[in-house]
Amino acid sequence: MAALLPETLFESSGQAPSPSKDFYQLTVNRNQVVLRWWKISLRSEFHDTKPGELKESHVDFVDDTTLHAQIGIIFGQKTLNYILNLCSGQYDFLERLPEPLLLYILTFLDLEDITQLGQVSHSFQKVCNSDNLWEHIVERSCDRVTPEMRALAMDIGWKQLFYTNKLQLQLQLRRMKKRQEERQNALESCDPPILLSM
Repeated sequence: MAALLPETLFESSGQAPSPSKDFYQLTVNRNQVVLRWWKISLRSEFHDTKPGELKESHVDFVDDTTLHAQIGIIFGQKTLNYILNLCSGQYDFLERLPEPLLLYILTFLDLEDITQLGQVSHSFQKVCNSDNLWEHIVERSCDRVTPEMRALAMDIGWKQLFYTNKLQLQLQLRRMKKRQEERQNALESCDPPILLSM
């Protein structure tokens, strides 16, 4: 399972709370926690201040309560808890699965479960709202997916197609077919270009 982990497990940046304007970047790699900072001040004594960097192994970070307090102030307690879990070896492997495999797993869930999973994180929200997942759900729930339905799904998205009731769906399909016929008629009614002979 460790092979599924990327080199960078977590990365965030932020500004220290007021009145400080200092900028911080926090990165958690497979082996260490790296905190970088840039002093931002109009005061002359800080003009020559160079950026700073602190690197600690995961084991050292778990025991460094001073650094915990600093990260908690800058990035929040939730982020600190997440990083402590990463450094303790508690990885969320489900979120790190390749998207095709994750989509395959999601196809076995009920709609309510997919909705709840989409609220867990931004990456799950993206996967749970993806056209690939909803195309599979539509195909599973319909007897037959017509070419017209596929064309409409390209316009409005598979999720929207799924939640459109049958009457609205029939109306939208009729409108789309009418637009296609109008375009076709307009193309056919155009005069052919006149070729000048030399």
